[in-house]
Amino acid sequence: MTTSNDIPLASAPVDRAAHFRTDIDWLTQAKIADNALIFLMQKGQPLVASNGQNLLWLGPEVERLSPQGETIFLGQDKAGAPIFVVNMDTSFKLEGSLLQGAGDFTDMRAAAGGLTPMEANLASTARSLLEWHRNHPFCAKCGAPSDVTEAGWKRVCPSCGAEHFPRTDPVAIMLAVQGDKCLLGRQESWPAGFWSALAGFVEPGETLEQAAARELEEEAGIKSDPATAEYLFCQPWPFPSSLMVGIILEAQTTEVSVEQDELEAARWITRDEARQVLAGTHPEIYAPPPMAVAHHILRVWAERE
Repeated sequence: MTTSNDIPLASAPVDRAAHFRTDIDWLTQAKIADNALIFLMQKGQPLVASNGQNLLWLGPEVERLSPQGETIFLGQDKAGAPIFVVNMDTSFKLEGSLLQGAGDFTDMRAAAGGLTPMEANLASTARSLLEWHRNHPFCAKCGAPSDVTEAGWKRVCPSCGAEHFPRTDPVAIMLAVQGDKCLLGRQESWPAGFWSALAGFVEPGETLEQAAARELEEEAGIKSDPATAEYLFCQPWPFPSSLMVGIILEAQTTEVSVEQDELEAARWITRDEARQVLAGTHPEIYAPPPMAVAHHILRVWAERE
C-alpha cells in the first residue's frame, strides 16, 4: 500500500528538532560544529554536486563563502548532526569561488529526481521556506519590515509585535473515476501528449473533498459527491509552497465540458490505457513523472482489479 512516506519529496524526513529553534547559543555552536551538514541554495535552486546525484554538502567552511547568508535550521539526521541551508545572495558566483567545479545551482524540478529521498525532502523544505521569506518581508498587519526568528521558521514584526508563520496552500489533486475509466486533463501550455489528474486549491470554508468536487465540476463539467472521495496520500510541493492531497473521486456524470481558462481538454481513458500510459507504451498520452503525486494516484487506480 502506497502512503505519503513513499511519495517523492515527502519520504525520509529528518528530525526537525524544533525545540532547538529558539536556542540561539545551541544554533550558533551547531553551525560551526565539525559534524554540521550545510547545503546552499540560490534563487530557489539547490547546489547539486558535479555528479548530479547529491546535494553538495559543506560544513563550517561555509562561513568563508557567506558569513552573513540567510540561514535556516532544518533539523538533525539520525546521527544527531545538525542540518542547515544557507541562501546565497544573487551576487554570489561559483566561478572564482572555493566551490568552482564542485557543482552547480540546479532547477529544483530537475534536481529532485536525482537526489536521495532525504536530500529531496530537505531541498523541498528549504525552497518553500526561503520562497516564503522572499515573498513576505513585510508585516501583513501593519506593513513594517519584519524580522526572521526561530532559526528561519517564523517572522516577527518589531513595530506591532505580530507573528507570522510559513504558509502552506492545500491543493486537491483528484482522479475522477467511473467504472473502468478515469478522467485526465491537460493545459494548453503543457508539452504535446502530456496529460494529468485535475487539481485545484482549497478555498476558505471548504473541506478537501468539497474542493475536489467543486474543481472537477468547474474545470471539466463532471458532477460528483464529495462523500465518495477517497484520500490516498499527500506531498509537499515547493512551487512555491503547496501540499498536494491525492484523492480518487467517483464521478456521477461523464459528459465533459471543459473550462477553457483552466484546461485545454479532458478525456476519459480505460484502466488498460492507464497502464499503458504508466508503462510508456500509450500511442498518444504520457504520464506525469514519478516525482509528481499525480503519477502515483494514477498508478494506485490502474493497479486495482
